[in-house]
Amino acid sequence: MHTAVVRIRPDRVTAPVSRRVFGTFVEHMGRSVYTGIHEPGHPTADAAGFRQDVAELVRELGATCVRYPGGNFVSGYRWEDGVGPRDERPVRLDAAWRSLETNAVGLHEFAAWASEVGLELMMAVNLGTRGAAEAAELLEYANVDAPTARAQQRRDNGADEPFGITTWCLGNEMDGDWQIGHKTADEYGRLAAETARLMRFVDPSVELVLAGSSSAEMPTFGEWERTVLRHVGDLADHISLHAYYEEVDDVSDFLASSARLDRFIGDVATIVAEVEREQGLTKHIGISVDEWNVWRTTQFNQVDKEPLLTGPWRFHPRIIEDEYTATDAVVVGSLVNALLRHADRVKIANQAQLVNVIAPIRSEEGGPAWKQSIFHPFAIAAAHAHGDVIALDVDAPVLATRSHGEVPSLDAAATRTDDGVELFLANLQAEHDVDVTLDVDGYVAFAATTVGVPDGGDRLTTNTEASQPVQPRALAIVEGASSITLPALSWNHVRLRPVASSS
Repeated sequence: MHTAVVRIRPDRVTAPVSRRVFGTFVEHMGRSVYTGIHEPGHPTADAAGFRQDVAELVRELGATCVRYPGGNFVSGYRWEDGVGPRDERPVRLDAAWRSLETNAVGLHEFAAWASEVGLELMMAVNLGTRGAAEAAELLEYANVDAPTARAQQRRDNGADEPFGITTWCLGNEMDGDWQIGHKTADEYGRLAAETARLMRFVDPSVELVLAGSSSAEMPTFGEWERTVLRHVGDLADHISLHAYYEEVDDVSDFLASSARLDRFIGDVATIVAEVEREQGLTKHIGISVDEWNVWRTTQFNQVDKEPLLTGPWRFHPRIIEDEYTATDAVVVGSLVNALLRHADRVKIANQAQLVNVIAPIRSEEGGPAWKQSIFHPFAIAAAHAHGDVIALDVDAPVLATRSHGEVPSLDAAATRTDDGVELFLANLQAEHDVDVTLDVDGYVAFAATTVGVPDGGDRLTTNTEASQPVQPRALAIVEGASSITLPALSWNHVRLRPVASSS
């Protein structure tokens, strides 16, 4: 048995939990929209064609906001194609994913669905093939309550009241040469500043997210952020980062993914603070981790990418429908921990994506929908991480990794409300249980849940249409005890309440 100590200091507050850190992402890509959330004719479909079995799982997931409609897709998207009578909407080529887009789901349909399942809509604008004028027209269409042409067009299309969309992403991954309309940092910074200024003229209340680096491995990382922030200054509220992790040939490196995300966020936060000081900004610019997840990008490049580049144009092709393992669930839980640890800067985070495409929810056309393994740590944290993030001191065995050196084998985060402390612990040791001593004054542990390797399974066990063995299960705990044993390779939620409320 390995041992560890977690010292919990409820009065050492990092920052309040931003509920938007439990966001999600829907892109017009693969089967995310069509046969994912929207499938007319499905036995559970409502009158608008949205699958209610999927909607129920979305509600259970507990996500708070949704980034839409992309992603790479948005850099070639004409938003006007998705409004007006459906039978008059054009079918377009989606060059980003070599697909045929019917535009059957557009702003009105998606906004109504998002409201129905309890998601705040976070809209992205096309700064790849379009620019400031088109972004401002979309904002006018969506948010303005005045006798203007675009606002009247919205009313004519069935929405008398404005959509009231608060948060807007200024393009997507503009630093990447795969992106339609890829730009240099100066080119994007200038365009983003022009767009931000015009959008604020139209609606001063909007919250704007700049496109930051697509990964920490981009050759322009760091200088991209500095250049873009210098152009845009206090016109923006957040800058994004995108982070995907995969197991290639070293499980220890993969299990250390949260340490990599910690460094990425920390590096961006340092750059943001430098530019804030340099420009004398009084605004505190947040970080939006608006794409993050486990994604087998190596497999995607080998299996999916070539057909996309050379194959026929198809409606909603199957793209990156990764099946997630018990190991993936533990890593996703640890990534959630990392997001919470950076609550002072990370104000928005969107797990990419929601359904079918590298997603916690899977569905089959005409068939069932089910929860992938990564559904569970996200849902548990979303349900319980409220109040303030509090600091922890962790003393645990180290995990030796090839790429990251030695990292703690116990990944931890905690939040506090008046009702108690919620502790989130990932045991990253693949072979060893760990006996964790909880050092905290005034609180006692009373319940715990674990997600990891199921009974009779192994670390590569997945949930499928036929069987879902990776599920949360109660973890044995003696109420009031000062220690708890965490299974090898597991993500765990431990609940503590004030001693005065323990009876």
